[in-house]
Amino acid sequence: METENPIKKYLPKVILICVIGVAAYYGYKKYKYSVSHEDTDNAQIETYFVPVLPRMAGYVKSVNVKDYDVVKKDEVLAEIDTDEAHLVLDELNADLSQAQTDIENAKANISNLNVTISSANANLKANYLRREKAKKDAERDANLLADNAITRKQGDDSKSNAEILSAQYDAGQEDILTAKSRMPILQAALHKAESSIAIKKVKIEQQKLRLSYSKVYAPSSGRIGKKNVEAGQFIQAGQPLMTIVQDASFWVVANFKETQMSNLKIGDETELKLDAYPDKILKGRIISISEATGAKSSLLPADNASGNFVKVTQRVPVKIEILDLDKNKGMLRAGLSLEVSVPIKK
Repeated sequence: METENPIKKYLPKVILICVIGVAAYYGYKKYKYSVSHEDTDNAQIETYFVPVLPRMAGYVKSVNVKDYDVVKKDEVLAEIDTDEAHLVLDELNADLSQAQTDIENAKANISNLNVTISSANANLKANYLRREKAKKDAERDANLLADNAITRKQGDDSKSNAEILSAQYDAGQEDILTAKSRMPILQAALHKAESSIAIKKVKIEQQKLRLSYSKVYAPSSGRIGKKNVEAGQFIQAGQPLMTIVQDASFWVVANFKETQMSNLKIGDETELKLDAYPDKILKGRIISISEATGAKSSLLPADNASGNFVKVTQRVPVKIEILDLDKNKGMLRAGLSLEVSVPIKK
């Protein structure tokens, strides 16, 4: 009778025991990890997206960047044609020169009126002296006429002359009052011209400011996202031209289930595993937890009062800062998916 080989007899059992042992070991390890960690794969890298918006309308003269270029803050990204804007500025300057001429004319009119009033006052003073002399002559001739020392015609001529000079004096006073009444009108015209000058100067400064908007500067440093503008295109003020993705700061937003939240708190250390770099483990720290679930913050949040209620596990956004960011910044891109694991502290 042939003796059975003990190796063949016990080898399958040994293999089975080894497989069961390895499976038990990894199963226990996974179980122990699961009860000591909270993890989620519903997470992504976030950063700031800065829109580049022009502040004036016009035709694009040049665009100085391409998609995904690295730019520095205050770098000129695009330039808008300013030929028409310069013509408007020239027109405003011409209007200002005309307004300055109007001021000179208003001042000349006031000066002429002052001369006229001074001359009228001098004439009025002379008329006053002639009137007083004529009154005295008339009174004297009236006495002489009463004594028959002069003829009646002489007396009448003297009286008439006094009345004429008195009327001329009154007319001179009226002329002065009329001239003085024109002064407020001329002064108002001067003030109006001066106000017009001020307004035109403001408009010129506004146009110069618009001309300064012809160059579109980078509001921050970063990398150009998708570019939506080309040379020759007509753009409006406030129209998005491109987006700058800031590369100075990145963080993680991880959406944990509401059943996991009892084990999470601000300050907890985290492990971050990028899908793009599965062999690289980054360290992070929880810095804030949202006060609302993601569904509640959506554009159309669910209304459970409608009677059509299905209970769904909600997720809460958790913000995580990336430690040693400067060292690992080269591999980070906004929108990258990753797995987040948080050790549970008992």
